[in-house]
Amino acid sequence: MDLSLDRPDAFLFVRRTAPGYVTVVDRNIEASFLLAPDHMIEQWPAVDAAALTPDLAAPFFDLQPELVLLGTGERQRFPPADFLAAFLRRGVGIEVMDNAAAARTYDLLAGEGRRVVVGFILPGAGAG
Repeated sequence: MDLSLDRPDAFLFVRRTAPGYVTVVDRNIEASFLLAPDHMIEQWPAVDAAALTPDLAAPFFDLQPELVLLGTGERQRFPPADFLAAFLRRGVGIEVMDNAAAARTYDLLAGEGRRVVVGFILPGAGAG
């Protein structure tokens, strides 16, 4: 059987996740970052879900999301209420999940043409 790789060219997609990195298209990213279908913000200074502040939500809004996904590492960990409230005040939905689930959900929604932004928290030296 002939198999071919169908790579979505219409958006930046997540190929894989691992404990210390996320692969976007063909590039491994090792520090926390934000990803939208048409743009990536590298070096997002988040290092731990429990330490997220409303100031760290601001870069998401520059990407004009209708929905935000937050990948909190290998396990789902909820951020403080004031971080989540920053999204609610702007009428932007936010879902919190582990990085692997966030990547799968992002790829699905971006493939449907939704204006989704995902933030991945990674332990890389460049974060923070």
